Amino acid sequence: MTSILPYKDAWRDPAFWIATWFGSGLIPFAPGTWGTLAALPFGWWLYSAGGAPALLLGACVALVAGVWASNRYMAQTGRHDPGAVVIDEVAGVWITLAALPVGAAWYFWAIAFVLFRFFDILKPWPIRSLDRNVGGGWGVMLDDIVAGLFGAVVLWGIAHVL
Repeated sequence: MTSILPYKDAWRDPAFWIATWFGSGLIPFAPGTWGTLAALPFGWWLYSAGGAPALLLGACVALVAGVWASNRYMAQTGRHDPGAVVIDEVAGVWITLAALPVGAAWYFWAIAFVLFRFFDILKPWPIRSLDRNVGGGWGVMLDDIVAGLFGAVVLWGIAHVL
């Protein structure tokens, strides 16, 4: 019987669950998109609990946990920046969501999602440079942190124009 787990006893390893954001990164087609979608309910909870500060604090916690978890995941699998590691998308989209206007309508959430995925996939400078030149867990996380910042700036601009 073939297992979807990437290494022996992964289901017992907290780093596996953090790195794959509770397994959402294991969805084979577009794991980054699925990981981003799986981050939205938690982002909504953070936003409801404390607005932008809570989202940014959550992103910081995800960053620190993500560096550790992705380093461990990569050490266990022997692969650099595997697609199943989506904790970086979690931190990045929460940064974009931090730019939501107070009481944001549902369509701002959709715009935030699209903006983050756009910058994460397109990887304009300096995102691509970070993706290519920074190794380990920091390399996994930093490009999505910057993509989240790009998304936040554009979302902020859209919110202030509308």
